[in-house]
Amino acid sequence: MNQVISSENSEQLAADTALVREYLDRAVRPAVLDAQTQESYKRKITQLMRQKKARLVAHYYTDSVLQDLAEETGGFVGDSLEMARFGRDCDAEILIVAGVKFMGESAKILSPEKTVIMPTLEATCSLDIACPIDKFSAFCDQHPDRTVVVYANTSAAVKARADWVVTSSIALDVVEHLMEQGKKVLWAPDKHLGSYIQKTTGADMLLWDAACIVHEEFKARGLADMRKLYPDAAILAHPESPSAVLEVADVIGSTTQIINAAKQSTKKEIIVATDQGIFHKLQQMAPGKKFIIAPTAGNDATCRSCANCPWMGMNSLESLYSSLQDNSNRVEVDSQLAAAAMIPLQRMLDFAANNQLKVRGKA
Repeated sequence: MNQVISSENSEQLAADTALVREYLDRAVRPAVLDAQTQESYKRKITQLMRQKKARLVAHYYTDSVLQDLAEETGGFVGDSLEMARFGRDCDAEILIVAGVKFMGESAKILSPEKTVIMPTLEATCSLDIACPIDKFSAFCDQHPDRTVVVYANTSAAVKARADWVVTSSIALDVVEHLMEQGKKVLWAPDKHLGSYIQKTTGADMLLWDAACIVHEEFKARGLADMRKLYPDAAILAHPESPSAVLEVADVIGSTTQIINAAKQSTKKEIIVATDQGIFHKLQQMAPGKKFIIAPTAGNDATCRSCANCPWMGMNSLESLYSSLQDNSNRVEVDSQLAAAAMIPLQRMLDFAANNQLKVRGKA
């Protein structure tokens, strides 16, 4: 069984779509800085980080300048949970999270004693926006017989309402585990990832109706055309992509799994269906290979993201410096909410440890 439940009615779905568009309209990308100005900001940020005992963690999808700065200053580049775990384990007093807001929340949940700041608190996620806690909680209440499993790309409040939190790389293992226990699953928020898990495992899953605006725009027809141009290329796709895209992919995996697959592939040309921010790390880890972004098209043959998350793009050296300078854009999570959200997060971490799994993913 695989049902997709959008929301109460089509009017509500339209309202949710309009809300995503409203947030998109506010996602203004910062101005491009010349090389000299970039270096000036990097020097000032590095000095402040030393003075304040701060570390920078950056997501794979952020600007390459931020990724390089994180690694040059002893920080970390990875997915949201890897970022949060690095922040928990490092000796920094201040953790700077370059990503989107739910990533800052996850970092704060795992490191409540640290000050967590972000370059901007306006950077959000279409999956987070489309899964508001009031509607989601009511939906869960309507299906008390189901185990609630949510993707890491959700707010702290949604995590707190769940039984499990998962990343893309561990989701299959968790759902298979629940199947073995005879559990039925309520999955949120990404319908494409949920559908992929259901098809792969055969689990009884009820799916919330939301999607990543980046991955939803990849098209199987475009990939088929691109395959003609690059007949020997491998296609790597993130499972947040539509099922038609996944059907033509050679490898389906999380961000970290995509990077590993690119390193191990014997192909010299690789088509990638995920946010093009990952290309910076791909080129570092698999030099000498040609990476090609999968084609996108949204409504009326245009794209809203063009394979580049607009909210990730809001992170900049300027906003990072400003936040660090005065400790602004602090991420705060209510202590009771954080404790509740930590329960399903810890359940995933314990499951991974007990099964010797790596908890990595796009999230």
